[in-house]
Amino acid sequence: MAARKLFRDYLAKRVSSSSIGGGARRYCSSSSSSASSSAAASESYPRIPHFSKRGRLLTGATIGLVIAGGAYVSTVDEATFCGWLFSATKLVNPLFALLDAEFAHTLAVSAAARGWVPREKRPDPSNLGLEVWGRKFSNPVGLAAGFDKNAEAVEGLLGMGFGFVEVGSVTPVPQEGNPKPRIFRLRKEGAIINRCGFNSEGIVVVAKRLGAQHGKRKLDETSSTSPVSGDDVKHGGKAGPGILGVNLGKNKTSEDAAADYVQGVHTLSQYADYLVINVSSPNTPGLRMLQGRKQLKDLVKKVQAARDEMQWAEDGSPPLLVKIAPDLSKEDLEDIAAVALALRLDGLIISNTTISRPDPVKQNPVSEEAGGLSGKPLFNLSTNILREMYILTRGKIPLIGCGGISSGEDAYKKIRAGATLVQLYTGFAYGGPALIPKIKAELSECLERDGFKNILEAVGTDCR
Repeated sequence: MAARKLFRDYLAKRVSSSSIGGGARRYCSSSSSSASSSAAASESYPRIPHFSKRGRLLTGATIGLVIAGGAYVSTVDEATFCGWLFSATKLVNPLFALLDAEFAHTLAVSAAARGWVPREKRPDPSNLGLEVWGRKFSNPVGLAAGFDKNAEAVEGLLGMGFGFVEVGSVTPVPQEGNPKPRIFRLRKEGAIINRCGFNSEGIVVVAKRLGAQHGKRKLDETSSTSPVSGDDVKHGGKAGPGILGVNLGKNKTSEDAAADYVQGVHTLSQYADYLVINVSSPNTPGLRMLQGRKQLKDLVKKVQAARDEMQWAEDGSPPLLVKIAPDLSKEDLEDIAAVALALRLDGLIISNTTISRPDPVKQNPVSEEAGGLSGKPLFNLSTNILREMYILTRGKIPLIGCGGISSGEDAYKKIRAGATLVQLYTGFAYGGPALIPKIKAELSECLERDGFKNILEAVGTDCR
């Protein structure tokens, strides 16, 4: 309806301006009874420019397109128009590729924060819905941490059709991160190298944003006049239509990592549907050492205690996950699996970026830049780690597969390797909003093709 109104207003203005212009021309012609009066008229009134034939044709074509567009918008159904909007974003992606990588990222977050992105109005395929940790996901495709570091665009990102969005990593104290430039594209390989280093506005700023959003949603629910019927499944969590995860990090100069994560829990957990302890970024010195068996066990115990000592409503405390690196030995994986099972960790995210440079990437001079590699070259490495961890945890812990997903088939392979949910980042950076419905449709087709009625039936089938 809003689109139709815009077209009607535009056409009304065009007609109004044409009428005024026509009146001016008629006035001038009627005032030309003599040469002197004509000259006076020409001095008193601005000369109306003469448009060339080409200009008139261009103007006519523009008006024709507006009229045709208005007619199209007024006749198509909402689902068709929604699909057209997502497809139209493909025209914008090449423009982002011309910009500096970090500036393009900032621009994309700003656009999503302001609602300048398409909003998904079509329901997700029914076979993609699932329940994890008592939370209902409309689909298993999420956005990984690192895109919306400061929770600026949660509503816009969830509105695009992600089943869940993870913000962060958020540090207790604001920090700039590493010096720029710190994000590098490898377009041919579909990859990115970053060494951002937990650039964050801090937990206070993020808490204010999430608190305002949480309050707005509660107000909308209170004032809603259309209650959900008992037969409808209500998806979503504390952020609204989808599930919100909050990824916690430590400050670079902090000497007490556990205290940083505990502070994050105390400040942000009330707004989160799940929490993540990030101990795997390669861009914060000493962070990955926290993945060791003793260090991880001590850290998780303290964070769990901080969460459990808080008072929670009937929906309970948020699940606690740990995000691990793909650059781990078999012994490292066994230690992490043992800690996860012993402490009944709610889940693992596999994986973060890699410090390795697989063969296809080595040929690119940009690969020499320091930092973590993400994107297509990470897919096999992260999927192998995912499969190994599913076997080590005996399928008892929900796993989120992350790393190199750029199609529905990629997402499906992650699920068959043991992932209950999956996350995008680099694929989304290159593919834009149009990639989201594409992946969901392809994933649904993969399930149907292999005879699975839903996501959970397919989880870990390659490991059995």
